[in-house]
Amino acid sequence: MSNGYRISASTGLDRGDREHQQDQLCLLTHPRVPGCLLGVVADGMGGRSGGRKASDQVMLSAHQLFERYSPDSDPPAELLQQLLNEAHLVIKLTAAASEEEPHSTLAAFLLSPDGACDWLHSGDSRIYHFRRGKPVFRTLDHSLVQQMVDRHEITAEQAQSHPNANVLLGCLGTERDPPSSTHHIDRLDVGDALLACSDGLWHYFSSEEMARAVDMLSAREACEFLVQKARTRAKGTGDNLSLIIVKLEPLSTT
Repeated sequence: MSNGYRISASTGLDRGDREHQQDQLCLLTHPRVPGCLLGVVADGMGGRSGGRKASDQVMLSAHQLFERYSPDSDPPAELLQQLLNEAHLVIKLTAAASEEEPHSTLAAFLLSPDGACDWLHSGDSRIYHFRRGKPVFRTLDHSLVQQMVDRHEITAEQAQSHPNANVLLGCLGTERDPPSSTHHIDRLDVGDALLACSDGLWHYFSSEEMARAVDMLSAREACEFLVQKARTRAKGTGDNLSLIIVKLEPLSTT
């Protein structure tokens, strides 16, 4: 690639200690343009199968929109916003046709061929940006405890174990429009990494821990390590968990 790096990536998906898997993820390479990647994590909620219907719909919307996406002419931020809007609408229609209440979080990043990266998230699934083993930036959850942190009522550490840690201020599929936040990185470079995941994973780690694991291990090894460590730390009470890791590594000289 002309950017002077190669992309390595891996994903992890585990049911945890739940009876059903309602997390879903996808990592898509553009069908026509090398170096263009879309990563999406969706944490479904709502009844035994409602949550899975919701996260499946996010995946379907992502595949359909990315197939039609033209990196040369279409703004990346618009694709991500369209993904949010379309998945939200269809999940609402699914709810109207059933007695379930399907909802889903969304965490999506789009890596462009020139190295720029755009994010969008809704709910408490997260995206992290690491650089050479150090945290650079992460999304802030649309949740009650994050609101309390913002108001300086509790610390970020207290938020991790707060009894209302899973209460969201909004997500896809609700009556109200979902909250959303965006982020733009002008250019990723060698030594950078992205991690997108559901709360079933990030709940058990600090940003620093995850940054070190991603830096020291290959993308696949880091996924396996973080899943196994989260399962151990959950002590039999773990939620569904999902993660995507993308690393920008130096081009081989051999």
